[in-house]
Amino acid sequence: MARRGTEAFPDLGAQCDREDCNQLDFLPFDCDGCGKTFCAEHRTYRDHGCARAADQGRTVVVCEACGDAIERRAGDGGGDDAAVLEAHARSRRCDPARKRKPRCPVPRCKETLTFSNTSGCKGCGQKVCLKHRFPADHACAGAGAGAASKAAGAAAAARSAGQCGRDAQKKEGGGWKLPQSVRNMKIF
Repeated sequence: MARRGTEAFPDLGAQCDREDCNQLDFLPFDCDGCGKTFCAEHRTYRDHGCARAADQGRTVVVCEACGDAIERRAGDGGGDDAAVLEAHARSRRCDPARKRKPRCPVPRCKETLTFSNTSGCKGCGQKVCLKHRFPADHACAGAGAGAASKAAGAAAAARSAGQCGRDAQKKEGGGWKLPQSVRNMKIF
C-alpha cells in the first residue's frame, strides 16, 4: 500500500508502489488492473509489470476493403490479424462500396466532399466543392441556369481575362485613379 503525503501535508500525493521507486508523486496514478498507486514514470501496465495487463487491453484491426474497425478480444481466442480479417471478410458486414468518399463531379477535380467544403447547386442539385459552387464553374444544366448562368459566365470570363478590379486599372493607367475632388485637395 502506498504511503500518502508528507508530514506537513498528509493528504497530498502518494508514494509509488513499485519496490525500487517509492517516489513521492503529487499526482499519482491508480492502476485499474492491480489497484496499486504509481508515479508518472511507472503508470502504464508495461512499466510496472502489471499481472492483469492482458485483461485490460483492447486491440483493433482495420479492414483495408471497407475501412471498418474490428475489435479483437483476448478472451475470444482472437489469433492473428489475418484470421480476424478473414472472418470479417466472410461476414456480410464487409462492404467495399462504403469506403469510397464522395468527390466533386467536375472533370479533373479531385476534391473530396466533406461537411465543411460541400455546396449544393440550386440549379441542378449537384453537390460540388466550394471551388466549383458557381453555376458557370461546374457547367450547370439546371432550370434556373438561364440568364443568371450567362451573367455568371460572363463575369467569370471577365475575371479570368483581367478586365475587372485591380488588374483592369493597372492596365489602363498603372494604378488607382483618385476622384477629382481628392486630386485637387491641397494639404497644408
